[in-house]
Amino acid sequence: MKHIILGAGGAISKTLAQELLSRSEKVKLVSRSGYSESGAETYKADVTVYSQVKNSIEESSVVYLTAGLQYNKKIWSVQWPVIMQNTIDACKSKNARLIFFDNVYSYGKTEGRMTEETPYNPSSKKGEIRAGIADKLMSEVKEGNITAIIARAADFYGPFSEKTSIPSILIISNLKKGKKAQWMVNVKTKHSFTYTVDCGKALYLLSKTDDAYNQIWHMPTAHPPLTGEEFIRTAAEKLNTSPKYTVLNKFIMRLGGLFNKQVAELYEMLYQYEFDYIFDSSKFEKRFGFTPTAYDTGIAETVSKIGTV
Repeated sequence: MKHIILGAGGAISKTLAQELLSRSEKVKLVSRSGYSESGAETYKADVTVYSQVKNSIEESSVVYLTAGLQYNKKIWSVQWPVIMQNTIDACKSKNARLIFFDNVYSYGKTEGRMTEETPYNPSSKKGEIRAGIADKLMSEVKEGNITAIIARAADFYGPFSEKTSIPSILIISNLKKGKKAQWMVNVKTKHSFTYTVDCGKALYLLSKTDDAYNQIWHMPTAHPPLTGEEFIRTAAEKLNTSPKYTVLNKFIMRLGGLFNKQVAELYEMLYQYEFDYIFDSSKFEKRFGFTPTAYDTGIAETVSKIGTV
């Protein structure tokens, strides 16, 4: 059996590839850039082009959809439905199993813990798009057309996340540069973060477990969650520096969005920082006897891996 990673080169695909290779699995990395890892096969393909996706997938393989798109809802609205349909159709044509690595945008603002049973009630355009492609995949599963898993994680942190993780960008990188850490909207609310290395281990376990398919699984995530202030304090402690920080309130974020498209795209997601964001992975932990990496340990490892560039 070969493990084929669509959208290779991101934080999750890198940790997954390393986990698979450490277990002597056959791995094919598929990306437009030709991203490579020692010991893995490299294949260039554009996941928005069906023929290229189909040609990248082999018979009876396990396919992981870990693609990341530019953080822009207009691009998402056009490309994500195409990518999901291409991947579903290609997997069906090759009798391949699919594991889709998803986020929590489809849940929207929630009261209490997010579980696999939390209904979709998106609070953003990007959330509506993610809910649509998740529904599309699970509809195919219910119809018996494909064997698949949705593996869903909270916002993540950890090795390889320096360009995509909010705490890596706003807290750890800033503190390493001698700057104040930053947080968005409310530093006192609780916010779950999933450790990237745990995702790689969890995806491997799911891929090898027949009765785990055709379900949604939350990736193992430490609990209880930290507040933004607690995350900053822990990171500063590991860096032996002062836990000084500034809070980017909604007015500042809206103003910043006038000059920076990335900030503008973040604005509709600020509910995740204004209110508690609590992610429950007890289903996975109980099924696999898995203990998520504690924040203290994960932050120390992340601090050691993220540079100051």
